[in-house]
Amino acid sequence: MKGKHLSIIAKKEFRGLFNERTILLAVLLQLFIALFSSFLMVGLTSMYDPSSLSKYSHYRYSVAYTGNESQLLSYLKTSPDFRVYQMDLSTAVAALGQRKLAAVIYVPDTRPDALDPIKITLYTVQNDLQSAIVDVKLKDIFLKYEQTLRQIRGGRLDVQPLPLQIPASTGGGDFYEFVYGLLIPLLVFMPAIISSALVIDLITEEYQHETLETLISTPITFPEMVWGKVLTCGLLVPIQAATWLILLMVNGIAIENPVLILLHVSITSLILILIGTLVALHYRERTAAQFIFSTGLVVVILLALAVPSNPLNLLTKLAVGTAGTEQWLVLGVVLAIVVGLGYVTQKYAEMIAKNHKTG
Repeated sequence: MKGKHLSIIAKKEFRGLFNERTILLAVLLQLFIALFSSFLMVGLTSMYDPSSLSKYSHYRYSVAYTGNESQLLSYLKTSPDFRVYQMDLSTAVAALGQRKLAAVIYVPDTRPDALDPIKITLYTVQNDLQSAIVDVKLKDIFLKYEQTLRQIRGGRLDVQPLPLQIPASTGGGDFYEFVYGLLIPLLVFMPAIISSALVIDLITEEYQHETLETLISTPITFPEMVWGKVLTCGLLVPIQAATWLILLMVNGIAIENPVLILLHVSITSLILILIGTLVALHYRERTAAQFIFSTGLVVVILLALAVPSNPLNLLTKLAVGTAGTEQWLVLGVVLAIVVGLGYVTQKYAEMIAKNHKTG
């Protein structure tokens, strides 16, 4: 196998990549995510935890206080998050329906030291993002009022309650989970998935466009043609991954061990690329090969995620700087799989070339 022949095939495929609109759109999508990762962090986090937006909101929301006056009213008026308007319940609910108010609070005329519980009713707009933020901000005020009522009614207790020492939350959980648990693995491993799908297109198009005969008639052998395409797709992974990591750092996201991350991703991506190569060589038809590969890819990813020290978990540990010596064990296992798949790919390509000549 000659390196010159591999470089010729790689250069040819790189020039042809600009005609692959699907691949270019996928790359542009990743570029958008990497460029605006800080903005997307806020938006996407709010999809699974709308209350997380409360820490980013500094707007004063208009709320209506209805019913009996209580200590809760003074807590609301002293809060920097709300403008409080006292009005009757029907007028307040009507204003809420017209979205002139963010919430309506109704307090019954139950005295703070009464035997009955005080049932406060909160009216908000259903399935509304603003309502989720207001709910979180009002929760702190309601808890403060609850503590006041507990102190007032504490004399009724027959048994002293057991105090609980709950450590204060440090915050930042949503940011950490989204960036290091989702965003970085998504951006870094997505090029591997794209490249593995791309190698299928590069190989099957030789059969569909009937250009295989022309390639084989040149000094370039069939295995060299295959490995040239694998080389092209393999080089795309570290180039894209390095670009995304740089853009994430520009966005102010701290990433440890970027060189090791690129090393692990580059070697791990070869597993997917070689699997795609074998599928393409066997089926030789784009639609069938892509379907079989996509199905197999789901199985491979699920099996990988079932292992505690899988590449995705290792990538997160590398990004936060907590990876230990197990990273080299995982790298060794991945490298052994790559060598095994490479050997199978080489023999299968040689068999196809031999059958093609005898056929």
